[in-house]
Amino acid sequence: MAKKIEGTPEAWEDGSLGREEEFVRVSKNVDDAALNEAAGLQPISIRLQKSLIEDFKMIAEINGIGYQPLIRQVLKRFADSEKRRILREKSADMRSLDDDEHHDPDNGEGKRAYG
Repeated sequence: MAKKIEGTPEAWEDGSLGREEEFVRVSKNVDDAALNEAAGLQPISIRLQKSLIEDFKMIAEINGIGYQPLIRQVLKRFADSEKRRILREKSADMRSLDDDEHHDPDNGEGKRAYG
């Protein structure tokens, strides 16, 4: 009698269930457009240096993922970082403008008394 493994979410996540090759099959009726839409993905075409692709493949293999998901992760990290940088700069610019608008030269702010 086969040992039964409880079908808990943890068992699926840790690979106790669902990773045996005997249960893997390729689906023949895949709607790529629906799959991309459900995953929020937009197929694109991009030309990259062969050496860069090889580097991504090597890094991806070490990390146990495909190179295309790795490239998506790298691009997402970069975009998130750049958005934060831009927002910080805009926020600093706005604070600087706000400080300039509230500066009253007649009240002596920023002036030094030399005696």
